[in-house]
Amino acid sequence: MLSANQLHTDRFQYLATRASQAVGSKWAFSLAVLIIVLWSSSGPYFHYSDTWQLVVNTATTIVTFLMVFLIQNTQNRDARAIHLKLDEIIRSLARARNEMIHIESLSDAELEILSKRFETIRAESELRKRGRRERPTP
Repeated sequence: MLSANQLHTDRFQYLATRASQAVGSKWAFSLAVLIIVLWSSSGPYFHYSDTWQLVVNTATTIVTFLMVFLIQNTQNRDARAIHLKLDEIIRSLARARNEMIHIESLSDAELEILSKRFETIRAESELRKRGRRERPTP
């Protein structure tokens, strides 16, 4: 049996997934264009009043505000799935370093140290490649 919190989370996840699919569709874009065309063509009827402008400004502000949270939710879910997939790949490779699993939870300073370590490895690899190319072949 799901707890009330899990049920709420599952509902939100379902709604967020469906909403992100809907607003990312060509139909949502077409609807947005149609709304803007209708709004702009109604300008002469309303004499381009402040209220006429306020309607579209308010609507776009509300939609933008809600979309920020929807996009962030989708990004968080995608990033988590990618990290889990990468963790699985790391675990499955014999030569991979398991300490790389969950590095996304490291501090910025720890990530910078790790980044410098990999930059050193990359530079050493480049030197080895150049050394092989510069050697004359017998």
